[in-house]
Amino acid sequence: MSRFAFDGARHDRAAHLRATSREVADVRVMVLGGEHVATVDGPGLAWLSADEAPEGEWLWLGEAGGRGHAAVVVDGRVPDELNGTSIRVLAPQLPPDELSLAVHAVAIARWLAATPFCPRCGSRTEIQQAGHLRHCPECGASHFPRTDPAVIMLITDDQDRALLGRNPAWPEGRFSTLAGFVEPGESLEDAVRREVREEVGVTVGEVTYGASQPWPFPASLMLGFFGKATEATIDVDQDEIAEAAWVTREELVRYGEAGTLLLPPSGVSISSWLIETWLGQDLTASW
Repeated sequence: MSRFAFDGARHDRAAHLRATSREVADVRVMVLGGEHVATVDGPGLAWLSADEAPEGEWLWLGEAGGRGHAAVVVDGRVPDELNGTSIRVLAPQLPPDELSLAVHAVAIARWLAATPFCPRCGSRTEIQQAGHLRHCPECGASHFPRTDPAVIMLITDDQDRALLGRNPAWPEGRFSTLAGFVEPGESLEDAVRREVREEVGVTVGEVTYGASQPWPFPASLMLGFFGKATEATIDVDQDEIAEAAWVTREELVRYGEAGTLLLPPSGVSISSWLIETWLGQDLTASW
């Protein structure tokens, strides 16, 4: 079975060099705007020298392959000549080391864009530590990048059927695993149980951890779990979930071959990995 994109750090963040990273020799620089990064045909990331990079906010990413790596965040779109492409599109096509650097850059850039003011006093903050710290000159507070934990789960019943749901915003036939954000004061396991109960009315007992995936759209950490239902009656909330169903492995393959069930693309999201782990094979090998 394939792993999924963003499934592990592949570079040394070298945090001790952030304050002096502009002085590091032989740095490769990525250019990004929003979640779009400069690319070359192949596809791959377009790496520039520090002198070639356009004006923008400097982010130190760290070291990989014995070289320093940084990113420059431009205002608005990546210049046309640099062929800006969404990291979501690139993710399954990039080698792990480049993907690790790109996800780091996109996550920091999104945090910087969303937090220009101090949440304590409302003053405009200053960017320090090559993008990894916002300092408030008025009240002296230091603010660091935040990550929102979210659980994503493949629930099975006593017949070993998988529970899949469709978000109201998705097209007919598109299903995936259930997911939701962790609330304050809540354990991850309890978040799994609460989200499933709220969205589809199913009661979950045993919960076991599977894997995690950084998801910088805008700033989540997806924590993947497997869970066992103790009561399998479905009652969708019609808010976050429009419809849900229990499916066997044979039904999943049959629906996929017929084109009546659309699942997350293999290798991109942890949701596809959860389904493939239960299914016992890659989704792409099923239809």
